[in-house]
Amino acid sequence: MRITKFGHSCVRVEHGGTALVLDPGAFTPDAAQAVDGAAGVLVTHEHADHWTADALRAADAPIWTIAAVAEQIREQAPDLAERVTVVAPGQSLEVAGLPVQVVGEKHAVIHPELPHFDNSGYVLTCGDQRVYHPGDALTGPGEPVDVLLAPVCAPWMAVADGIEFARSVAAPRVLAIHDKVYSDLALGIVDQHFGRFLGQDGLEFVRRPDGADL
Repeated sequence: MRITKFGHSCVRVEHGGTALVLDPGAFTPDAAQAVDGAAGVLVTHEHADHWTADALRAADAPIWTIAAVAEQIREQAPDLAERVTVVAPGQSLEVAGLPVQVVGEKHAVIHPELPHFDNSGYVLTCGDQRVYHPGDALTGPGEPVDVLLAPVCAPWMAVADGIEFARSVAAPRVLAIHDKVYSDLALGIVDQHFGRFLGQDGLEFVRRPDGADL
């Protein structure tokens, strides 16, 4: 299995010659490169840092996503609508031959006076390894996973919340995602805190530059 981070929350997972891409959005400068040759694209929720029409048009791959995103695609990019399959929380499916579990229903609360957006994460099973991308939620996968793609900074999250979420999932390897919100200086502090507390639990924490593999 090969996992490549393409900026912010966009991650490419390859196994057995098949590549799936999660959340190629506006904060991912190489989104077109990320989806190149992909057999499928998974989108967790409707925010622009997690999907753009241009990124989805950069490949002819099928798209799996929740109903709220499918509605936006129909409105904003109707040429893509026929490629979309709507998924629901708790659903098990197979995407390009790889088993995928749809996890969770809601985005983390941004502010009590803002709408509570829908969000579903995905557990990808690649051989004997499971990879979990939660999107913008701090909802556990409900099953053991080997790699957690963990949000590390966001307007809706304190660093302590992210650390405790990662500790609760307890994946042996944790790859930082959702990291375009803070400055490089602040991310250095984030890395220290995540590394310290996850390391105490015997979990490996890494944050990779754009285009780098786990």
